[in-house]
Amino acid sequence: MTYQETTEWMFNQLPMFQNQGATAYKNDLTNTLLLMNVLHHPENKFKSIHVAGTNGKGSTSSMLASILHEAGYKVGLYTSPHLKDFRERIRVNGEMISEEFVVDFIASNKVFFEENQLSFFEMTVGLAFDYFAKEEVDVAVIEVGMGGRLDSTNVITPLVSVITNIGLDHTQFLGDTLAKIATEKAGIIKSNIPVVIGEFVSETKPVFESVAKKSNAPIYFAQELPEVLCESDLLGFYQRHNKKTVLQTVQLLEPFFIISEAHIVSGLKNVMKNTGLLGRWQTLQTHPKVICDTAHNSHGVKIVMEQLQKESFDQLLIVLGVVNDKDLSSILPLFPKKAKYFFCKPNVPRGLEASILQEKAKEFCLFGKVFNSVSEAYDFALQEAKANDLIYVGGSTFVVAEIV
Repeated sequence: MTYQETTEWMFNQLPMFQNQGATAYKNDLTNTLLLMNVLHHPENKFKSIHVAGTNGKGSTSSMLASILHEAGYKVGLYTSPHLKDFRERIRVNGEMISEEFVVDFIASNKVFFEENQLSFFEMTVGLAFDYFAKEEVDVAVIEVGMGGRLDSTNVITPLVSVITNIGLDHTQFLGDTLAKIATEKAGIIKSNIPVVIGEFVSETKPVFESVAKKSNAPIYFAQELPEVLCESDLLGFYQRHNKKTVLQTVQLLEPFFIISEAHIVSGLKNVMKNTGLLGRWQTLQTHPKVICDTAHNSHGVKIVMEQLQKESFDQLLIVLGVVNDKDLSSILPLFPKKAKYFFCKPNVPRGLEASILQEKAKEFCLFGKVFNSVSEAYDFALQEAKANDLIYVGGSTFVVAEIV
């Protein structure tokens, strides 16, 4: 198979959460453990850092990878989902995995995948770990896909575990309270391995402390650190929390790596260059200014909307699309009423019909027109916007993916 045929087989034949939702979620690690055995346990052949959380996982993982890269190490980075190319998920020193490696890996293990009905995410984790082992990386930063306890990445024994924050997202899988979700995320805490908690609230802190105590895992709360003054090319307000989390994690890595203050400064300034990270409060153009962000749950959208209101503009235009399992009653009230909306459906099976989004938005006094696609909505917004207006594009990772 060609690379395109290979990725189409991965996307279409096997369940993938970002397309299908609930049917792709597995309730144990049996398949992943089987795969690790078949691959001769690549997860044990490199040092790792494990990053979970509701929001900020990708930014935090990328910041850590960038700093380690600036320090001169060969760094693997595994994140999800991708925006344009599947290979964005698996990088070494910022370079995406080769098409040839993806094709060969799938071809070599296709029979096993089919016989054991592995999910898209399970085989992708195996691909990443196998690649990092064969590339002999010094360290790999591994982002959890969803949850933690039952996530396919949770077969590693990292140097440090990181949990960025807890918000209400994927409640159908992880639980309908912050404490229940925290319990699932805390599943990445390992015996005697330090854990960094980026942000906590009264409902989540006791959960983390209890699990850490049972695991004899030293626990660190980055929220209590002073503000990190180093600038970053990731400009979202929410990055101030992520920078604290990263700094605390870097301090715990000192026994394993030589990381100077200069490495931290340059690493934070060059995250996008060093890792290829996109879609985090990213400015796409000026006059009119266009900003996109992948925030897609109430915890993330609230912070992004607060930052949006601090921008200077004559008129605000919002290109908005979501997936069909989002709790719109918790998200839509956060969007500004004084804006013109361009409703659209992201091009994935889980995308919510734009007309349904429009009707739901009316309940919260958000008004606008329906468009057939993200690109059409974006084009119309660009046509209507004047030089001093602002266009915001968001609501879903998949909306952002179609315009960056």
